[in-house]
Amino acid sequence: MFGNILGKKKDNINADENSEIALRVSKMNLTEMRSFVNNRLNNFEITQAGLVEVMKKLTVSDEKTLKTYLQMDDMDSKKKKGFDLVIIIANSIHISVEAVELLQEFTLTYNDLIVKYDTEYKEIYASRFSDALVQSIENVNKYSELQRKRSVLGE
Repeated sequence: MFGNILGKKKDNINADENSEIALRVSKMNLTEMRSFVNNRLNNFEITQAGLVEVMKKLTVSDEKTLKTYLQMDDMDSKKKKGFDLVIIIANSIHISVEAVELLQEFTLTYNDLIVKYDTEYKEIYASRFSDALVQSIENVNKYSELQRKRSVLGE
């Protein structure tokens, strides 16, 4: 009885759901991740945890190979799709503080790759990432303000 009141059962459900999302995202390619982030997959609705998992896949190095998802020698279309996906995530209304931190880590990890791509193809991804980071912080602030107002109203 107290477990239901204290929310312990809900935590177990959320942990199972997060592990299922992590497993699903780990098997996705860039096109599938884009569909997932844009809420076009039938099986899953995008959540904050889903955005975090996608950002982790793009940012964190693989434990076995110590390689990141995007490499300097990857095809340019893969780099562009990855960059566009991160910008979509940054502009999402579902973004969380953890996803913003991963966005910052993404720009630091791939800084050389971004600069090379920008100079080679006369793109402006470096400034687009800066603008997207500002937008994502604003979205997190709006979300936290909404949550604060909800808690005051008792919802």
